[in-house]
Amino acid sequence: MNEQDFFNEKQELKTATFSCPHCRERGEYQVRWLKRTRKSAPPRGANEQDRARFQKSRDYMVRIDDMLACNRCRRRFDIPTSQSVVFI
Repeated sequence: MNEQDFFNEKQELKTATFSCPHCRERGEYQVRWLKRTRKSAPPRGANEQDRARFQKSRDYMVRIDDMLACNRCRRRFDIPTSQSVVFI
C-alpha cells in the first residue's frame, strides 16, 4: 500500500516571520505546507501488515516551500529553520 492510501492531503498557508540574510529586513512570509490527515478506516484490500502501519500512523504536515523571496530586495533565501515535518 502507498502512503497516499492512508491519508487525505490538503495544502495550507502559514504565516511566519523571517529576516533576509542579505538586507537584514524582517518580514512576514506565507509558507506552503501539505497537511496529511489520517483517513477514518484503512483502505480496502489491506493485509495485516498494512493495517498495523495504518494504526501507527499519525497526522502530520510537510513543508513544501524551501526558499522565499525577500519583500524588500527580492533576493531568494533558504528558510532558516531545519524543521520540515511537524506532527499534529
